[in-house]
Amino acid sequence: MRRLIATLLLVLAPQLALANEGGLKLLKADVDLNDTASLQRGAKMFVNYCGSCHSAAYMRYNRVGADLGIPEEVLKTNLMFTTDKVGEPMRAAMPVADSQEWFGVTPPDLSVVARSRGEDWLFSYLNGFYSDASKSTGVNNLYFPSAAMPHVLWELQGVNRAVFNTHTNPEGVQTQVFEKFENEIPGTLDEAQYRRATRDLVSFMVYMGEPAKLVRYALGVKVIGFLFIFFVAAYLLKREYWKDVN
Repeated sequence: MRRLIATLLLVLAPQLALANEGGLKLLKADVDLNDTASLQRGAKMFVNYCGSCHSAAYMRYNRVGADLGIPEEVLKTNLMFTTDKVGEPMRAAMPVADSQEWFGVTPPDLSVVARSRGEDWLFSYLNGFYSDASKSTGVNNLYFPSAAMPHVLWELQGVNRAVFNTHTNPEGVQTQVFEKFENEIPGTLDEAQYRRATRDLVSFMVYMGEPAKLVRYALGVKVIGFLFIFFVAAYLLKREYWKDVN
C-alpha cells in the first residue's frame, strides 16, 4: 500500500507542482477535438510558428491530412515546408547543429507534450509571456519562469508587462504575487482572438499526442447508436414474449 501511494505521489507531483507554481491557477483550454476547423487552424499555426525549431517526429503529414480532412494538395502547399513527401514525419526546419549552437540545447520534440504537460498548462504557458529585460530573450513566463524559448507569438499577442504586488506572510517573508497584465505593444490580434488562436494550437497538440482519440470518438458514437437500437429491439422482443404470460 505504501509503495502504491508513493508511486501515485511521484506520478502526480509534476502536475501538482505545475498547477501551483507561483500560486497561479491554470487557464482552462477547453479543447474540443470534434472541432475540425479548430484543429486545422492549429495545424497551420504549428507549422508556421513551432515547426521552425520544434519537431513532431511521431506524427506524419499524411495522417494529419487524413484525420483533419485536409486534401493532399492543400497539405503540400500550406503545411509541408521541410519535405515534399506526405509520408514523412513532421521534422523541424532548423538543423540540429544550428539549434545547439544558437540555444545551447536542441528544442524538444512536441509530439506528446500535451500528454506530459497537460492542455491547460500549455494554454496557460502560451498566454503567460511578459517583457523582462533581465532575460536574454527579453521575455519571461508566468507558468515557466526563465523559459529559454522566446515569445514566438508576440506579433499576434503584442508585448505585455506583468504587474506584481509584494505579499508578506505572517513570518515576514515577502513574495511577488502576480496581479495583471498591461499591454505595452499591441499585437495583430485582440485578447479574445489571441486566446482562440492559442486554443487552436493547443487543440492540435492534444490531437498529436493521441490521434486515435478521433477514431475512438467516432467509433464510440457508432457503438452507442448500436446499443440503443439493440436495446429497443430487445425490449420489444421481451414484451412480445411476455404478453401471454401476463
